[in-house]
Amino acid sequence: MTAAPSSLKELVISYYKQKGYAITENLSFEGFSGSDHTFDLMIQRGQEKRLVWLRDWNRTVGVNMVIKMDNACEDVKIPKPIMISHQFSDHAKGYAHRRGILLLTKADIRKRGP
Repeated sequence: MTAAPSSLKELVISYYKQKGYAITENLSFEGFSGSDHTFDLMIQRGQEKRLVWLRDWNRTVGVNMVIKMDNACEDVKIPKPIMISHQFSDHAKGYAHRRGILLLTKADIRKRGP
């Protein structure tokens, strides 16, 4: 029997690998604006490619962080990012819903896992 993943990053990598995604960690891209943007993961399956930010914080992630991630993804021309954390504010959830951003919590991943 394998040990349960200890960190949020390990949990997310395990979750997406089980769903057939290839994972690339710790990426940095120069956007069209000339700014550098870093991402924790990129998941790929077929033509689908999504960037992931992990926020392993013991507090609620606000809309400002979701907007920052959205802007970074727009700048590097890879839409529909994913942010994973413990909890999100209602404003963050509303913005993400309008923009096609997937917000997942650690609890969501544990519930959805195989």
